[in-house]
Amino acid sequence: QVQLVESGGGLVQPGGSLRLSCVASGISFSSYTLGWYRQTPGKQRELVARIFVGFTTIYADSVKGRFTISRSNAKNTVYLQMDTLKPEDSDTYYCNARAWGWSYWGQGTQVTVSS
Repeated sequence: QVQLVESGGGLVQPGGSLRLSCVASGISFSSYTLGWYRQTPGKQRELVARIFVGFTTIYADSVKGRFTISRSNAKNTVYLQMDTLKPEDSDTYYCNARAWGWSYWGQGTQVTVSS
């Protein structure tokens, strides 16, 4: 049984930081491409950042220079370090693991950036 469990969301002031974590189980973690997505109700889920098996990373233009994705294969965990947060970063954030045509999602963690 595959599970992805996100944590680390919360309320933060503009300019602040949060670190999201996603722990995976039931998959061969090191073989999966991992990603963080975000979604506002009524809108399409959008890619925030992705890290590949070889540790190459890509980012949405809106978060470049502010967010950092990383992975620990030893801990089956993918992280999203979010710095210099803006109100428009407020969303539900989801982690994703995909490989060989399979795609798995976590349940989401809420991030709210507000003063």
